[in-house]
Amino acid sequence: MAIDRTPRLKRCQYLGISPSELGLDKKTTRTSSHAGKKSSQYGLQLKEKQKAKFIYGVLEKQFHGYYDLAARERGKTGETLMVLLEQRLDNIVFRMGWSRTRPEARQMVVHKFVTVNGKIVNIPSYQVAPGDVIEIVEGKKNSQRMKEILEVTAGRISPVWMQSDIENLHGTILETPTRDQIDVPVDETLIIELYSK
Repeated sequence: MAIDRTPRLKRCQYLGISPSELGLDKKTTRTSSHAGKKSSQYGLQLKEKQKAKFIYGVLEKQFHGYYDLAARERGKTGETLMVLLEQRLDNIVFRMGWSRTRPEARQMVVHKFVTVNGKIVNIPSYQVAPGDVIEIVEGKKNSQRMKEILEVTAGRISPVWMQSDIENLHGTILETPTRDQIDVPVDETLIIELYSK
């Protein structure tokens, strides 16, 4: 699997994303040095795609797969794309406040920390659905690692389309999120324009 070793703060600065969007310390926020440069329409479209891929930690082949899937669904392709990304299991673990960052959430899923409807799922891209019950496995709930994570994420508020019980590390997906409920600074219409060429 390809790994982008560019420092995350440097990528945030280039893409104009606040590090807090990734669960990083807000104190590290910097102003982008690229803000004054003019970009072509293609450049703007490409940057939006790079933003979405970077935030959700998805590589090009998989991201294109999400686009293809979204294009086949009814409704607006861009909104469907964002919903598909948001419903990834690693993102759900992050959103519920059980990990500091999405990469950490991905690692927890791969290392079998997470169950969906009572069964261990170790696939970060697993698509959750309304009614799914997500939980940290019993053996890991009281681990030192989980205690440290919960200290850092104590103030994080879960989105309204899910319910998270921080004390018991147990959560439920209440509904499919709408685009308005996904607070990710990405203009998905530019991504669709890029792929539609």
